[in-house]
Amino acid sequence: MRVLIFGTYDVAAHPRVGVIAEGLRSAGHEVRECNAPLGFDTAARVKMLAQPWRVPALGVRLARCWARLARQARRGPRPDVVVVGYLGHFDVHLARLLFGRRRVVLDHLIGAADTGRDRQVSHGVRQPLLRAIDAAALGAARVVVVDTEEHRETLPAKHRAHAVVVPVGAPDEWFAPEDAPKPADGPLRVVFYGLFTPLQGAATIGGAIARLAGRPVAFTMVGGGQDKAETVRNAGDAGNVTWHDWVPAAELPRLVAEHDVCLGIFGTGPKALRVVPNKVYQGAAAGCAIVTSDTPPQRRALDGAARYVAPGDADALADALADLAADPGELAKLKHASSNAARERFTPARVVEPLLAKLDELGFGG
Repeated sequence: MRVLIFGTYDVAAHPRVGVIAEGLRSAGHEVRECNAPLGFDTAARVKMLAQPWRVPALGVRLARCWARLARQARRGPRPDVVVVGYLGHFDVHLARLLFGRRRVVLDHLIGAADTGRDRQVSHGVRQPLLRAIDAAALGAARVVVVDTEEHRETLPAKHRAHAVVVPVGAPDEWFAPEDAPKPADGPLRVVFYGLFTPLQGAATIGGAIARLAGRPVAFTMVGGGQDKAETVRNAGDAGNVTWHDWVPAAELPRLVAEHDVCLGIFGTGPKALRVVPNKVYQGAAAGCAIVTSDTPPQRRALDGAARYVAPGDADALADALADLAADPGELAKLKHASSNAARERFTPARVVEPLLAKLDELGFGG
């Protein structure tokens, strides 16, 4: 097949579409990218919903990006399949206009309404508006890609039949070499990185940091966002944590691989119970042990390759990390399990298999 990866996506911020592209290439398909990054991240887009006077700025920038996309799209051969990258709720309409609905695959990783609820934009007309944006996007695509069965079940019934579950997976650059150097002896090194949203439950991690002050556990916390201040407050004056506001995406795989444990998510909201976050896949690929919340999709994805704790429970998280710090054998076992799971199930080639099966079923490229 000739596949076009299309839209205003940003692979550095949301590597999901890059994983799909890598997987399709590894399966022998011709993959071309048509990309004009919008430059507004999820937080900025949600902020516009809370402050409607900012919306014209989004419209102006989107129009410029679409003009670039339309010019780029005309230069290459006509694709058999067009994959619209994540946060493509508007891009999918341009793709349909340029290529026709039957060719369009929408990576609907997270719905706009779901994101709005998680970012506490749920009052007034905003939620009905976000639901309308989701519905219009879903209706513009022939195939809808989601990341878990739980997310598939949230789709309107008429769209579930043409939806396919494709795990987020990890980009190739996250996979540590088999002989990569391991962290040196010393305290248990624990890393978290993210946008500090309620879904991620970073404030719970802050509580665990405070509880482990004085214990042989050292935390590295990377990123910033909505719950950063609360997370710092919960950590108190603990001296066992290093804070980084930002690390370039290209440097994250190396940084994470230098740690023993990569933390997943610990949020308690409905969305947090339906996702398997990219940091879980990426941390496993980097060779870390995974500690994350005990939810059905994460247990299904990771099976025995993670240590699970109750969502929102800082005491349980602290206890799990203290146990791993005191038991090097169990830590090594967990690292081995997560690394094997990543190489067997989380590579780009493996995660796109359901999408390829769906496209074959629909006769794409034939």
